[in-house]
Amino acid sequence: MTLPVLKTASPFYETRLGASYLGDAVELMRQLDDQSTDLICTSPPFALLRQKQYGNVSAKDYVEWFTPFAAEFKRILKPEGSLVIDIGGTWIKGEPVRSLYHFEFLIRLCKPVEEGGFGFYLAQELYWYNPAKLPTPAQWVTVERIRVKDAVNTIWWLSLSTRPKASNWRVLKPYSKAQKHLMKYGYKPKLRPSEHNISDKFGKDNGGAIPPNILEDSDFDGTVGAPVIVEQPKQLEIPVNVIAASNTASNDRYQRRCREKGIKRHPARFPAAVPEFVIGLCTEEGDLVLRSFRWLEHNGLCSRTIGPSLVSF
Repeated sequence: MTLPVLKTASPFYETRLGASYLGDAVELMRQLDDQSTDLICTSPPFALLRQKQYGNVSAKDYVEWFTPFAAEFKRILKPEGSLVIDIGGTWIKGEPVRSLYHFEFLIRLCKPVEEGGFGFYLAQELYWYNPAKLPTPAQWVTVERIRVKDAVNTIWWLSLSTRPKASNWRVLKPYSKAQKHLMKYGYKPKLRPSEHNISDKFGKDNGGAIPPNILEDSDFDGTVGAPVIVEQPKQLEIPVNVIAASNTASNDRYQRRCREKGIKRHPARFPAAVPEFVIGLCTEEGDLVLRSFRWLEHNGLCSRTIGPSLVSF
């Protein structure tokens, strides 16, 4: 597949498989053709209580701030394409209760157009379990100990069709020891106490297990849902809100390149495991993938301009 050529912009960086553009993402996306993109996989700035250098907006303004991006996403997405948005929750300032902004955001995206929405469907929720998240707000988690550590980002998988292009055959996971044992020694069909009727096909080898909707980094060697040890202000064992992928790698390719170029590292990265999973699930060879938010910092000053990356697989 040939990458699209933007009318008034040249790539800031490109390889044979993709290109990054530096500029305002909305303006750059307006140069893409209608229904030209197979997958949009993005992680916009979250509406956090603490302001970040990369310019996150408040929860009360978030939905309206995102509106021009949503309009372009809908325009450039193919009818069978997917929009996948990684978005974290936040708290109501001064209170140990959660904001509903990311649910309001989802509802606005999925409302019918005639009701003021964008007409997307919610194909499924995915969850990124990140044990490296800090136990914040500290007042509620490590001081008063009345809340657990927030360890999950919700990932909304949206589509313009009720049947977007997808195949879980492309993202199978290795079978567990228990499933391997079952396939080797057989399984007697029966009705479980849950009233699920398990057939004799349950022991069939399909080349791998269908993955759950909790995304796990292959580098993560802990147990999903296990308590996390926190060293500050004193050593504490903090339970998490999942009954698994860290973004704190200190020497991966991104970290090394930033050091080589003297560039400040982004404080809120998500691991390759997330886009790799989504790209595997929702695209085929030759499809076009867009990532719309890549916040850059230059000479210590954070740029409010954002540029998309276009990748062909």
